[in-house]
Amino acid sequence: MPSSVMPTPRKGGGPQAPAAVSTIGLRKSYGDKTVLDGIDLRIPAGSVFALLGPNGAGKTTTVQILSTLIAADGGQAQVAGHDVATSPDGVRAAIGVTGQFSALDDLLTAEENLLLMADLLRLGKREGRFRAQKLLERFDIANVAHNRAATFSGGMRRRLDLAMTLVGDPQVIFLDEPTTGLDPRSRRTMWDTVRSLVAGGTTVFLTTQYLDEADQLADRIAVLDGGRIVAEGTADELKARIPGSHVRLRFTESAEYERAAAAFPGAARDEENLALRVAGDAGLDALRALLDRLDAAGIRAADFSAHTPDLDDVFLTLTGDGSTGTSLHVKETLR
Repeated sequence: MPSSVMPTPRKGGGPQAPAAVSTIGLRKSYGDKTVLDGIDLRIPAGSVFALLGPNGAGKTTTVQILSTLIAADGGQAQVAGHDVATSPDGVRAAIGVTGQFSALDDLLTAEENLLLMADLLRLGKREGRFRAQKLLERFDIANVAHNRAATFSGGMRRRLDLAMTLVGDPQVIFLDEPTTGLDPRSRRTMWDTVRSLVAGGTTVFLTTQYLDEADQLADRIAVLDGGRIVAEGTADELKARIPGSHVRLRFTESAEYERAAAAFPGAARDEENLALRVAGDAGLDALRALLDRLDAAGIRAADFSAHTPDLDDVFLTLTGDGSTGTSLHVKETLR
């Protein structure tokens, strides 16, 4: 990733904020297949937490346990101060869940779907109508409030689905791959919605296979593989731990290129493009030192670019069977 591409500043709850979700040694198996093998999590209130992992890694199982849809085989979990095993009703009253597939009734209008949810939550007719109207406006679907959900596009359906999740004003929202199948514009609209929720104090637990989504939204990210958390941290922390940072120097003159190659004997050479790839930290201090070194040697580069690993690199390095030495080493380092 070029260093000029800067992530959106995040304002989620810091590590000292009270935990909205916490687990210790969470385990789940189906027959002889272990899906979760001792998961420890602590998610501060008012933050976005992203759980990444390949298909079958256990992301949806984690959400199902934390939302009381299934029971864990072992370990402890608390959500919004309620124990998942001993106080499931307290958990359900404090959360909202948007699954991978829409929970809309296609025979009902957008407004009727929201009112149905209000009735299920026993909010009362007046309060239910008030919340439904506010959510229709918030999600920019008030103009189609009386249209059946079956007529909605994929992006509109997901917005209505999330609006239904918010009818009960939850403290914690679980979003299980919420933008799967959406076009780029609809995905960005959903991202803006998530940011506004967190700005209002809501905690969001997000599972996704879109790495740019986690990079854009999450205050902290955990990578789940083989039933275990193999790495956890901010997006920048995870990227910084993966080998691959480098600066690419390009030259227009062969003589300058050869002098630079002599000054940086360990650099990877690109003879065709007269470019060098100098491995190392691509941060500002290291970049300044590299340019000073070129200047001291009287070497002029035509241009340069700094590159750091992105979340694609993190994901590919940390997930899989661990058969390569690099992958196994990095997994052990990050645990």
